[in-house]
Amino acid sequence: MRALLLAAGLGTRLRPLTNTVPKCLVPLMGKPLLQIWFERLSEAGIGPFLVNTHHLANQVEAFVASSSFNGQVTLVHEPMLLNTAGTLLANLDYFDGQDGLLIHSDNYCEADFREFVRAHEQRPAECLMTMMTFRTDDPTSCGILELDDRGVVIGFHEKVANPPGDLANSAIYILSVTLLEKMADEFATSTDFSKEVIPKLIGRIHTYQTNETFADIGSNAAYDRLLIALK
Repeated sequence: MRALLLAAGLGTRLRPLTNTVPKCLVPLMGKPLLQIWFERLSEAGIGPFLVNTHHLANQVEAFVASSSFNGQVTLVHEPMLLNTAGTLLANLDYFDGQDGLLIHSDNYCEADFREFVRAHEQRPAECLMTMMTFRTDDPTSCGILELDDRGVVIGFHEKVANPPGDLANSAIYILSVTLLEKMADEFATSTDFSKEVIPKLIGRIHTYQTNETFADIGSNAAYDRLLIALK
């Protein structure tokens, strides 16, 4: 299964670190975050990978060129950021008529990706994608979900003041080939996947909850907490 790793963001909340290091290459356990993603996904039989670049793109290019995963990685540069849905739309052909993963690579995730793929394969027939979820201790900073008894999303609350629970969207998705085909028609003008695509798919999104370590490292505080937890 092919994977698109979104890695082009400016990482403004991680400054000053991201003034000189792109967010996807910040170090964890002595490795760049992108290296950890390549390793985890490859262990689960997932690949090859498409990575978009923008901020400090030359560093990402140099990292990939020297990586043992070089032959499995395609880089696509965005002179202007396309945002999440925009990048997906610009690279639909990459999935080659198959289901594929869409990943926000500024997260750290120890989930079992083989189980995630299995959950997707066993999703209810009407579901067009499978979303990985996790329990958060800061629900107001996340997209919070309401599910039916089959694990299908029936409510989605993106960073609201009083969310109805703590089950959060991890921004890691398996998209069916049917959804990928619909993207070019039904979502052709979308730029933000969470705000413009997910709300229109309520009732057609299956979920898989991971109980393993998951962390958004988009801020200095979150990054520092994860560094401490991984020691």
